[in-house]
Amino acid sequence: MSLNKKQIQYLKGVAHSLKPIVLLGSNGLTEAVIAEIDYALNHHELIKVKIPTDDREVKGLIVDAICRETEATKVQLIGKTLVIYRQSEEKKIHIPKL
Repeated sequence: MSLNKKQIQYLKGVAHSLKPIVLLGSNGLTEAVIAEIDYALNHHELIKVKIPTDDREVKGLIVDAICRETEATKVQLIGKTLVIYRQSEEKKIHIPKL
């Protein structure tokens, strides 16, 4: 799903008050973590994921893998916190059109 600038700004505002739902552990990005992120996206649509690494390249690879595997859209990455969005069938979050 492709989001325009206004939609991304709206989702950033909605995500501001959210707490991270999924935290990556010392094992990194495993199939179980991907499954948990997928489940959380189905339930919440917009979630925060905590990525405990300071290496920018590793963090970028993890973010790309999460978005690819879950078919989610990256909204924002600040520090160690990733915000991703994937619309569910129930469409719980109504984002503006344009």
